[in-house]
Amino acid sequence: MAAMTSPSAPAPAGFPRTPVPGGDGAGGGGGRGAGLAQRLRTGFGLLGPRHPRHTLSVEEFDALTLPIGDDGVVVGVTAEGHPAVLGVNRPTPYDVLLIGGLWTAQVLALRAAATGARVAVETGRPQHWAQVVQAVGGGQSGMTVHEVGRVPPLGASAGSPVLVIRDCGMRPPRGRVVSAPWQSVLTLLPYLSPVAPRLMRQARIIGVQRVSPDEAAEIGRVIGLPRAEYEPLPTLADGVTLWCTDGDRQYVVTQPTDAEIGLLGVARRMD
Repeated sequence: MAAMTSPSAPAPAGFPRTPVPGGDGAGGGGGRGAGLAQRLRTGFGLLGPRHPRHTLSVEEFDALTLPIGDDGVVVGVTAEGHPAVLGVNRPTPYDVLLIGGLWTAQVLALRAAATGARVAVETGRPQHWAQVVQAVGGGQSGMTVHEVGRVPPLGASAGSPVLVIRDCGMRPPRGRVVSAPWQSVLTLLPYLSPVAPRLMRQARIIGVQRVSPDEAAEIGRVIGLPRAEYEPLPTLADGVTLWCTDGDRQYVVTQPTDAEIGLLGVARRMD
């Protein structure tokens, strides 16, 4: 910010007095031009543009408010067009179960990495994750892939949160690395299996994509969904997920970005 000196105050020691722009400067009738020249010689720089003050009435001030929700990973949009956010970076243990396709899990991995989280993938099919790792970047600051049962301690913290994605098939074994503060675990099940009821009861949030009518009825029984909510599950389109918590149900459409389509293709339930 340019320093300014009032007309009545003495100039600081070592500096010549600077005429006020528009006042009576050292150049007599050319006060404004002389004042500008004097400012340039003394190093004060050019005068910036002058605009009227921006003022708002109390009523207009309310228009400046912004909608603020939970931070996290945008998993898609709701039927009303609002973003649906999954807060995976938490100071408490957080387990997520996704009964659905690999495509959705990989989109969530990309978006979690974009929020600054480290992503560790435990999988028996590392070849399916190779292009995602290449896009995110490997190493301790990006995404790493591990064999089933070989995920090392990850040292999660508030400054370096971790998302562990368990892509271990229909019967994922109990993991060596479990959810912990700042370390969430997302387990991917392509379909229901004998371990599914235990995982559903353990999870804080469950995502369900298109399943068979029998699977839909079993999911409804285990997590207490009304018939009207589990009967549509066999008809869900690709990219649509029903996210369920203890007190909320929300259908969400995952809309990929152009970059995600270029990397993973369009939304699909089967891989």
